[in-house]
Amino acid sequence: MSGWCFADVWEEVAAAAPDRPAQIQGQRVISWRDFDRRANALAAHLLAAGVSQQGKLAAYLFNCPEYLESYYAAFKIGLVPVNANYRYETEELFYLFDNADAEVIVFHAGFAPKLEAIKDRLPGVKAWIAVEDEGAPIPDWATEYESIAAKGADRVVAPWGRGGDDLLLLYTGGTTGMPKGVMWRQDDLFQVLGAGGNALAGIPPFDSPADAGTRIRTGKAGDLELPPPSSLVAACPLMHGTAQFGAFGAMNTGGAIISLPSRRFDAEELWREVDRLKARSVSIVGNAFAAPMLDALDNNPGRWDISSLVRIGSSGVVWSHENKQGLLRHLPPGCVLFDSLGSSEAVGLGVSQSTAGAEASTAQFMVGPNAAVFDEAGQRVEPGSGRKGLVAVGGFIPVGYYKDPEKSARTFQTFEGRRWSVPGDFAEVNADGSIRLLGRGSQVINTGGEKVFPEEVEEALKTHPAVRDAVVVGIPDARFNERICAVVEASGDQPSLAELSAHVKGRLAAYKAPRDLVFLPINRAANGKVDYKGVRQRALEALQIPVT
Repeated sequence: MSGWCFADVWEEVAAAAPDRPAQIQGQRVISWRDFDRRANALAAHLLAAGVSQQGKLAAYLFNCPEYLESYYAAFKIGLVPVNANYRYETEELFYLFDNADAEVIVFHAGFAPKLEAIKDRLPGVKAWIAVEDEGAPIPDWATEYESIAAKGADRVVAPWGRGGDDLLLLYTGGTTGMPKGVMWRQDDLFQVLGAGGNALAGIPPFDSPADAGTRIRTGKAGDLELPPPSSLVAACPLMHGTAQFGAFGAMNTGGAIISLPSRRFDAEELWREVDRLKARSVSIVGNAFAAPMLDALDNNPGRWDISSLVRIGSSGVVWSHENKQGLLRHLPPGCVLFDSLGSSEAVGLGVSQSTAGAEASTAQFMVGPNAAVFDEAGQRVEPGSGRKGLVAVGGFIPVGYYKDPEKSARTFQTFEGRRWSVPGDFAEVNADGSIRLLGRGSQVINTGGEKVFPEEVEEALKTHPAVRDAVVVGIPDARFNERICAVVEASGDQPSLAELSAHVKGRLAAYKAPRDLVFLPINRAANGKVDYKGVRQRALEALQIPVT
């Protein structure tokens, strides 16, 4: 085995800053020393349970210190961490655990009834470990997590060792089919997350795992003075790549990960914790989080001291220009809104940064150093050509999808003699080399031969003052094959179809304007994404059109 392993780095951090907080949730504060020793104890327990090399450990948990502690234990002994969506129902959970070949399932005790229904169908699971959950007993078929971790332990070593070839599985959301496990080598993931450095800030990557400890002790990278370690509020779920990968980056440099006490996102609670803990960074997923955050600040001017913030980061979904402008009115000078274009299988497609007075436009990104746009013939789209293509990223990318060679071949393609990850996002390349994101090809609407990307129309709709959120779907049309239907959640009085259509026409080509309008509450997943199939079905039912 070769390359970077997260456990190698985090053990150096724990040795260099044993008393520094590693995990915080409410009044719980776990130091780096205890974080390391608790993970050692869990790792030892799992080895005793007979886990195998690269056996899978699934974290079926809400945000909590035990989430990353479980991942750390897995990294230490060459297991593969797997994220489990806590919103899944029983059969979805069975599919995921069975597909992942799970050997260990760490879960909040409140989930025990769902697991009870499927546990006998998962004979490969060697250890069921339950995290304490208020009002829920530990089932007799599971071991209490705290009884293992609280003992602490010195470092343990698996007989097969560990290294950069060890995997992490990140399961996709599954809104366009069954979820698939994206296989990341730890070395590739560590490198794509900056390898301990920050290219945008001019901080070089680590030379070795020991360099992590050296930087903490000296406060320098060579002669360069380093900023204080990040204290990152994981506002979005750690089961998604946005918060999970952001947490890894913060932990690589000795930071603390702050989990909110509540299990449903509460913007006022977020701002209270930023104030109380003087957090430097927040991880969110687009407007699903940013909109209530702005509402809370607008409704409570000056209530919280958020002067410690230097960064709010988002990825995975569109984050509107209007919301960024609103947040920047409240945030301290110099605070950066960092909008990353990427996905579970493609990190580093592009970035957009906004600061006060320099807000980036919605869906406009500077192409990452290893990213490009290719047309469907595999030819590179040149800047200013007006042609559309698929965004791709090369360099450090996943191995593929776990047990799915066909989908792997579709997503991981070879252009110009090089392997690229092509998750399916269409874009145009502007004359200055930046890209304008159009949307995911699987959701494109074909109306009279014209292709319309829903996300583009949604963002135009959301600039209307009466629109809180919007989703655009295609519905059957006898003449045009499909026509555009706007599904809107209003922020007050409901605007008319004519008003919204005229609003869109003022920003986009007329054929992209909605011809139907439905008012419905829009329920986004915890990652900010929406189930287009489900929204389309609800819209058809509201319009009394047969579901097709």
